[in-house]
Amino acid sequence: MPEVRIPTSCRKNGKCRECMVEVDEGMEHLSPHSPEESHLGGDFRLSCRAQIVSSEGTVRCRTLRRGALQISNDGIAPAQFEIDPAVERRKGEVFIGDESAGEWSGELNGVAVDLGTTTVVARLIDLETGKVRATRSFENPQRFGGSDVMARIQYDCDHKGRLLQRTLLGYLSHAIEDFPCAAESIFEIVVAGNSTMRDLFFGLDVHSIGQKPYRSTTEHELRAGDRDSTSLSQPAKRFGLPVNPAAGVYSPPLISGHVGADTAACLLAVELAEEDELVALMDIGTNTEFVIGNREKLFVASCPAGPAFEGGVIRCGMPGLEGAIESIEINDAGDVSYETIGGREAKGICGSGIVDLLAELLRTDRMNDLGRYTDESDPFVVDAARNIVLTEEDISQLAQAKAANVAGAQIVLQQSGFDVSKITKFYLAGGFAKHLNLDAAKQIGLIPDFPDSIITPIGNAAIEGATIALLSASRRKGLEQLVGRATHVELETDESFFDHFVDGCQFRPANVGIAETA
Repeated sequence: MPEVRIPTSCRKNGKCRECMVEVDEGMEHLSPHSPEESHLGGDFRLSCRAQIVSSEGTVRCRTLRRGALQISNDGIAPAQFEIDPAVERRKGEVFIGDESAGEWSGELNGVAVDLGTTTVVARLIDLETGKVRATRSFENPQRFGGSDVMARIQYDCDHKGRLLQRTLLGYLSHAIEDFPCAAESIFEIVVAGNSTMRDLFFGLDVHSIGQKPYRSTTEHELRAGDRDSTSLSQPAKRFGLPVNPAAGVYSPPLISGHVGADTAACLLAVELAEEDELVALMDIGTNTEFVIGNREKLFVASCPAGPAFEGGVIRCGMPGLEGAIESIEINDAGDVSYETIGGREAKGICGSGIVDLLAELLRTDRMNDLGRYTDESDPFVVDAARNIVLTEEDISQLAQAKAANVAGAQIVLQQSGFDVSKITKFYLAGGFAKHLNLDAAKQIGLIPDFPDSIITPIGNAAIEGATIALLSASRRKGLEQLVGRATHVELETDESFFDHFVDGCQFRPANVGIAETA
């Protein structure tokens, strides 16, 4: 059996809580939870505490997936701007803003982080050339606290000791240690995440984000006049990360409510602060954000989609890692063919594969638009040998996820008052957006039925925006001004949300009133 690297920094004493594994089979053959595992529920255990107590039976477990996530680095053409990072070298001395960090003759690096609810991506950036030197990714280890932000808010409120923050920092530390550079060469980290993920990272109380009106403590303080911005800057040494002792950690501003710093980063990536025409952006994830507007005025909302299209809560779902089925076809005889990421043996289905499968089931009349199998078979078998299937319960979860997305988009489009026919670009962002079959995504109603001519898939726009924030202090200032012009649409208060949601649960195109022109 090949050696499996399990992260740990406490020498197997059960204190760092990093050696977490998810037990797929055989929990009954393991010792009871130890006191060090009292924070874990469900199928999670600490590998240094759990012991096999039965000589019969099988125990199957896995570490959180890391390192090989399919991340697109070429979704957006590089922004044309002068590199002016907050960190710069002056006559052999490094300055962070106006503060000296001492003499340094080596490389000058920074790290951009997209802190997603499901997936974390980190980039190593040369601050003097703007070059991406390396990229690392891993599943967000906070999954033991729940698959969505509301569950993690509740977990953080119920458990003392900032367990979610500590676990994440441990995994991020290992990712940074894997970068091909000296720790002392990293002088700044920029973190983009939704409001909950961002505040958990910084160790802030997230209780207020889970209660109406769903605002971060930083947003409450901004409204009270106690701070000038919801952006955050803190010394990196507070987080124990392996970087230069003088390094800082910066987060772009939140927009409002659950629309966080990751959406702000997306606005940087598409240069919305320079845009005169009407554009829209949909960042598909566990929380899907929808934006419409231009440099003068914009409307935003967060749609509680959940992790279904990122592989979560789906029986055979998985992130976009090697071995994930990323595209599927069903022929007239019902035979299934597919391709996997990296050409590896199939282990599960990622988001783009799920979209393909649903569209193919519709096209071949094996599923109706209510998400029911027409031949009453359940589940549909994708690969019998590897037990990869799609159940009607899976389809129900997917229906609710896409319904939240489209309902949010419909309401934002209505409340904005913009003439939807004037939209010149529809940016489709998200971890798997670059790999989506657009026809399939529109056929099942995952995205609005915009013409292909205006749709631009841009992949992981949040990491692009975090990179721009790392490389340009002036762009950070411009973003602050743009965020101040945003109107947050509170979906939960809109009387039409439920009607849009129910309609969106059906697998059919979501017409938003723009017809393809000849």
